[in-house]
Amino acid sequence: MPLTASSAAQKAHILNEALPYIQRFAGKTVVIKYGGNAMVDPALKDSFARDIILMKLVGINVVVVHGGGPQIGELLARVGKESRFVDGMRVTDRETMDIVEMVLGGQVNKEIVSLINRNGGSAVGLTGKDGDLIRAAKLRVSANSPEAQASEIIDIGHVGEVQSINTDVVDMLVGGNFIPVIAPIGVGKDGASLNINADLVASKMAEVMSAEKLILLTNTAGVLDRHEKVVSGLQPEDVDALIKDGSIYGGMLPKVRCAIEAVRGGVQSAHIIDGRVQHAVLLEIFTDQGVGTLIHR
Repeated sequence: MPLTASSAAQKAHILNEALPYIQRFAGKTVVIKYGGNAMVDPALKDSFARDIILMKLVGINVVVVHGGGPQIGELLARVGKESRFVDGMRVTDRETMDIVEMVLGGQVNKEIVSLINRNGGSAVGLTGKDGDLIRAAKLRVSANSPEAQASEIIDIGHVGEVQSINTDVVDMLVGGNFIPVIAPIGVGKDGASLNINADLVASKMAEVMSAEKLILLTNTAGVLDRHEKVVSGLQPEDVDALIKDGSIYGGMLPKVRCAIEAVRGGVQSAHIIDGRVQHAVLLEIFTDQGVGTLIHR
């Protein structure tokens, strides 16, 4: 069916709007943290894969870091193991770590690789253990109890924080025109696997690779103010005020902090966007308005 004059003009406008962004970002690196609804809804999964492939085809070097918390929780429940959290982080004993590694490094990672390849891309799956990609240290958290005189240090098991990132294997894949898909599992100094927050891995990866952009997909419209309106643009110094007035809290706090650390570490901009919107990544990168919150220097 031929296009009408109005629909043809609209499509031409969209393509024309994207052109300066394509020219600007060609040859640059964009690190995307993939998770939330975009990772489980079939239509959103396909739109994400097509977004990634289009970005690669116009010359953008895309690196994907993924989560998988719901999938881990589901398998733990199936084997009769309770999920426990401290400050939002999963308590991970040896048995749980085996399941985490199986789900993240196996099931979820390979599903994303297959999804991208099925839609015409060329993706390769990695964990932080491949090519000595992510060196990690065991993370301990502190908690205050009414009985304690000082903060109590809690060992939450095989949970880590990034110590260093060696991008050799990622650089090799990007140079070979592949899309790296990274599961956030690091290796400790004793060779043990450590489960790391995917937002943190994406942030550090973007920083080390001197990425143009860090994009964090979420299940919200972006950073919201006290009136539940999306804050379209922020600078790091604006964030403190939003934390103090209670606008940024809960699960959004670590995402915003990861975004700020990346920007302060040299990434040109970080985006917290609504992964429930089809083609959210393309809309954020290639249109004037975007679909989330931009944090920039």
